[in-house]
Amino acid sequence: MSDGRAPGVEFAPEVQVIARDWLAKAGEQEAVQHPSVAERVARGRAARDRMPREGLARWSPAADRADPVDLLTGQEQARVPELLPVRHARMATSAFAFYRGAALVMAADLAPLPRTELAVQLCGDAHLSNFGLFASPDRSVIFDVNDFDETHPGPFEWDVKRLATSFVLAARDNGLPEDVGRAASVAVCAAYRHTITDFATRGELDIWYARIDAGALESAIQEWVAVAGKERGKSKKSERKTLAAADQTLTKSIAKARSRDAWSAISKITEVVDGRRQFRSQPPLLVRLDVGDDVHSMVNALFREFRSTLQADRRELLQRYEIVDIGHKVVGVGSVGLLAFVLLMRGRDEDDLMVLQVKQAQASVLEAFTQPSVYAQHGERVVTGQRLMQAASDSFLGWLDGPGGRSYYVRQLRDMKWSPDPGSLSAERLPRFALLCGHTLARAHARGGDAIALAAYLGTGRKFDESVTEFALSYADQVELDFATFTSAIADGRLHAHEDSSGAEGTRAAEQFSRPAGKKSGAKGRPRLQTKRTEP
Repeated sequence: MSDGRAPGVEFAPEVQVIARDWLAKAGEQEAVQHPSVAERVARGRAARDRMPREGLARWSPAADRADPVDLLTGQEQARVPELLPVRHARMATSAFAFYRGAALVMAADLAPLPRTELAVQLCGDAHLSNFGLFASPDRSVIFDVNDFDETHPGPFEWDVKRLATSFVLAARDNGLPEDVGRAASVAVCAAYRHTITDFATRGELDIWYARIDAGALESAIQEWVAVAGKERGKSKKSERKTLAAADQTLTKSIAKARSRDAWSAISKITEVVDGRRQFRSQPPLLVRLDVGDDVHSMVNALFREFRSTLQADRRELLQRYEIVDIGHKVVGVGSVGLLAFVLLMRGRDEDDLMVLQVKQAQASVLEAFTQPSVYAQHGERVVTGQRLMQAASDSFLGWLDGPGGRSYYVRQLRDMKWSPDPGSLSAERLPRFALLCGHTLARAHARGGDAIALAAYLGTGRKFDESVTEFALSYADQVELDFATFTSAIADGRLHAHEDSSGAEGTRAAEQFSRPAGKKSGAKGRPRLQTKRTEP
């Protein structure tokens, strides 16, 4: 018979003991600071006193500024020598392409300048080609930052300055008037400022769950166009025309992203030979690697290590796939010279395929100018930074340690990934894309930084926008001078720039996968051909 007490009351003393134990253990840990909103505002205002926004406009090369070619060749000492001519050839196509590969040079230039000390998780290489559309785990198409090789904590303005400068350079490369580049830079900064100000009024969960999908893109563009039109005194007719063009561009962009699914990659880079699908040989960009049993066994072991860095449900899903082929695929501009493998994965049958990319990770270029990474493995640094900054990340994003102490991160190849060709950005499209990128960067910084302190620093006027734009215009001039120095080094033979059509560069690079970093190869010729399938 019940004594009338609510169920569970007799356990209250035990619960109290457990609660006291928890509190005692919590008291042994270092307390997490939770400053008030007023304290966070004060932090931003104090940063403005230490580093006035007008100071962000400052750029002049240091008297002891390092030669940019020396910086780049020093960085390349740890890269695959056979691929360096490919990197140089790609960087030599334009000042913007050079800028894409010269994140180290800009980090070295920013380091001596006064900084705000308002730290966020930085992308580290926030140029316009590192923003785009891709598929989230729920298969929605979203827009976000999509490259994190250099991610690391640091002053928020470093990312904003790099992004703004990239738009100035893109405008110049496209032969657009200087005022278009200026307008695009202002758009980056204005969108960043407005978005941070908005996030400063929101709850932490609202910031964490915010993402830019198709619906958010449409409403955001309408808001930005209205704000920009008001600030510049544009007419309603002009505003409607801009919105119509933006909507049309958005619709086409999302359609392109959806067309670039896993099978579009498979169709492009694989073929069926003797009834079995395998990677094509497209030297020097893609080289199929039919390596020996020892490398196959090593890849199996590494793949199991990679799976352990995923959530349990995703580990279960990936165990249903087997590795059926391996290749080496040269990617990007600044990344060329780092190892980048592709794995062809098969599920239930030949119609159930996907491609994973295994990309080498090295120390962020920011580390030498901020603080050392807290991660022993640079693959983990990349993955952790990406998960922090992105609203939704690849389901199979993980990391592993490879032979010779090399670190790698893993993700799906392509999966609805799409970014605009910088050369296609017209005088009308460039500032619109700049608004989108500025907004996106602010959302990423709000996840890994303090939006309230940032908003207090930025203020509500255009001083921040104008100061960073002045920096971007001046620094773009510096990049063009560095580009001339770089191309002169190629012309006089100091650097080599070419892409070997035989594919030997990619093959020799792949040989390095199975030997310690820095050890020279003693093997002659290519890896021996095999047809054995690799099992995970």
